[in-house]
Amino acid sequence: MVAEATLSPEVLAQYEAVIGLEVHCQLMTNSKIFAADANAFGADPNTNISVITLGHPGTLPKLNRRAVEYAIRMGLACGSEITRHNIFARKNYFYPDLPKGYQLSQDKGPICVGGGILVKVKDPITGRPYQTTIQIHHIHLEEDAGKSIHDGDEWATQLDYNRAGTPLIEMVTDPCLRTADEAGQYLTEVRRLVRYLDICDGNMEEGSLRCDVNVSIRPKGATYLGTKVEVKNLNSIRNVMRAVDSEFLRQVELTESGGRIIQETRTFDAATGLSYAMREKETMNDYRYFPDPDLTPVVISEEWLADVQARMPMLPAALYQKFTTHYGLPDYDAALLTDAKELAEYYEAVCTFTANYKAASNWVMGPVKGHLNEKTLRDRQFPVSAERLASLIALIDSGIVSQTAAQQVFVLMTDQPNISPADLAQVHGLVQNRNTDDLQALVEQVLAAWPDKVEQYRKGKKNLLGLFVGEVMKKSKGSADPKLVNTLLAKTLQTT
Repeated sequence: MVAEATLSPEVLAQYEAVIGLEVHCQLMTNSKIFAADANAFGADPNTNISVITLGHPGTLPKLNRRAVEYAIRMGLACGSEITRHNIFARKNYFYPDLPKGYQLSQDKGPICVGGGILVKVKDPITGRPYQTTIQIHHIHLEEDAGKSIHDGDEWATQLDYNRAGTPLIEMVTDPCLRTADEAGQYLTEVRRLVRYLDICDGNMEEGSLRCDVNVSIRPKGATYLGTKVEVKNLNSIRNVMRAVDSEFLRQVELTESGGRIIQETRTFDAATGLSYAMREKETMNDYRYFPDPDLTPVVISEEWLADVQARMPMLPAALYQKFTTHYGLPDYDAALLTDAKELAEYYEAVCTFTANYKAASNWVMGPVKGHLNEKTLRDRQFPVSAERLASLIALIDSGIVSQTAAQQVFVLMTDQPNISPADLAQVHGLVQNRNTDDLQALVEQVLAAWPDKVEQYRKGKKNLLGLFVGEVMKKSKGSADPKLVNTLLAKTLQTT
């Protein structure tokens, strides 16, 4: 829920929201960004730590090369300029979950500058779809802080430093978004991109993808920026959208009542749909940035950049183009199949064993996707191999099994991975009966049982053919070839 507005739609229409997003993506490296500690979610508290993570005196950080490459991948995917000379700085602030008392981050020279992500959204008033590019200001590398747990002890805050030192990229947009829908679609595209690039699992519920929202308001048509308010650590796309709408309403109501918006950090309560003040927002001077003396500059050479670029996977937009041209799929199919990298890869694997690309698409979008939950999909735990699914499609194309029977065969295939679709169809009596004599006898039995319907058919009610086909299929217990049954019925009705 989002708090209801106390102002009229006419008053609200006089204002517009100006929105900027800061998206934090935890990178899927094996170790942390400046230490060899394991980078893994779900371990017992304070087990993936070392003296480096805890900031003991005399310890020295060492940069994880793969974290740098993952950041470059994201920049290339967004069309960003890659900074060749990178320096890490100390961002000083004092929270209990920040063991060193500062965070290693990038200040003046982020690793990726500019770029953008194209999103498809709907106009909130007309409902018409439109496309817009969300401009990215920069992407920088940094380390994550630990985690403060407030509900594990009645009297004290518990600290888990496992997350401290986890490599992050922070993607900062320009203040170019105007609606909650744009914010939601942008975050959806970011999540899809990091999964395609294999740099982050995108699990917002686990905190590996987090979003801070900056919202200000101004009179519609104005060009200046108002006082922004930051809503921190939103853990779902839906809550990002709700927080945008809620904060817009709060600021308009405050302005209309004569109040003053202050630059502050707020937290969002998903249960009430309201945000609450946490603290006044720090300024850049408060952080006292200075270059870290223990880390040498990172120089990204032409050769290193070219190597990362050569290993880039095909991204959703390019795959969409391939699916609509090379495979000849409709826009709807291509959009659904490229929504997740694993689904797109599976579809392409099926197409290496069959030329019936549309049938492959129907099966992957339907029974296959329906059988998989999101976790199984991400872990690539497909119970039916691409080759076996293509074999099932071949059985349908050759008329050996009907489309209906194939659905039953598919269910059997998910439980019996070592038996071919043809053998499963044979053993379970799902092979289509194409014996003309047998089917002709069933046709004549059905027509004899429905003389009044036969008469109506001959007088012009041609849609009764479906009734006759259904009755023959019942008598054959689903084993009859529907195409052959149609042919025999049409011929018999013309001659008798």
